[in-house]
Amino acid sequence: MVWFFSLYLTPIMSLTLNPAAVQFAKRLIEDGHYKNDQAHWGEHNPNTNAQNNYLSKHEIEEYGQWHLGLDMSKAEDTKGRYHFPYGDFKTVHRDGLIAAKERAAQQGYTDIEKAADELLQTLEAKAAK
Repeated sequence: MVWFFSLYLTPIMSLTLNPAAVQFAKRLIEDGHYKNDQAHWGEHNPNTNAQNNYLSKHEIEEYGQWHLGLDMSKAEDTKGRYHFPYGDFKTVHRDGLIAAKERAAQQGYTDIEKAADELLQTLEAKAAK
């Protein structure tokens, strides 16, 4: 867990790794539900409408499985609890894992960075077969 402090030593945000998301992503990759894309994650990252549409048909726990980070200071039933998306609610995207890995590294979340990197390596190995 990483804490960021403002000038007044108050926590800004603390994110932890979402182990359920890691296991879910591994299972999707093993089952062939991935895209080894070379595009920019912004082209695939679900927008607010897509997120809300998904939530209208699925439970928040299912939504959370598509995010590698958890903000434990947020309520379980809110989208704000979930960070570092890696897929489009259908498939794991290579560019989503790269984006999650890079953002986690920039923000100091080494556990999330490492998990995204391991998933990325798994996806690339599976795609190479």
